[in-house]
Amino acid sequence: MSGTAGAKSAVEWLASVAPDPEACRWEWERNPLGVALLPAGRRWDVLIVSGELGYPTLDILTNCLDRPGPVLADFGESRIGWFVPPGTATRWLGTGCRCAGQG
Repeated sequence: MSGTAGAKSAVEWLASVAPDPEACRWEWERNPLGVALLPAGRRWDVLIVSGELGYPTLDILTNCLDRPGPVLADFGESRIGWFVPPGTATRWLGTGCRCAGQG
């Protein structure tokens, strides 16, 4: 998949959970750095870890896998959010990790 096709697929996947997916895509086309709050729990959950743990983990996965999967990087707050299958947040056991899922 080319970079452009991959980016388009990612936008479609993310926007699919918005209350109005078409409006969400339109807004991102107008402002690619725009922010949209999207509900977790339908197509994904998010596990949020500190940058201290998240950045090295992302480096390792990037070296081991061709495409490690989607992540959210908040460099200002030094956090990484890992997109994981829906339902993971309710079953996750561990410390130092916040979870966002349905509910």
